[in-house]
Amino acid sequence: MPFNFKMQKILDYREQLEEEAKVRFADAQHRYEIAQQALDDIKTALELAQKKVQDNPLMSSAEFWINDQYIRGLEDDLTAANMQLKIALQLKVEAQKILTIRAVDKKMLVKLKERQKAAWSHEEKLKEQHFNDEIATIRYKKAPAG
Repeated sequence: MPFNFKMQKILDYREQLEEEAKVRFADAQHRYEIAQQALDDIKTALELAQKKVQDNPLMSSAEFWINDQYIRGLEDDLTAANMQLKIALQLKVEAQKILTIRAVDKKMLVKLKERQKAAWSHEEKLKEQHFNDEIATIRYKKAPAG
């Protein structure tokens, strides 16, 4: 008779929940990386625009005004990108917490299954040993004396 874990369907469900949590965490991680890259790109563009003003002090007032407006727009973009990065980080942290909870829930059932299987295996060995002892006793009683 094979081992039968009575909570196998629950374990399967918890494994499914853990897999879904892994997917959500990977998605949140990817979104965070995208937000970080966008922030880095904006910082780079802002540095280049500010360097252009420093390197060209004799630009016309129209060029200066256009560049100034561009820098202000980049600063606004930088603020928005910082906010997006914070949101992405928060989502990533929440996804990590959920993944941890799901993994712990599954691990508890896996350990329970392992303990029950070990107990079942031990019980089966005892039954087999008891059966073998009975057979040996019966053979001993049937054996002719001396």
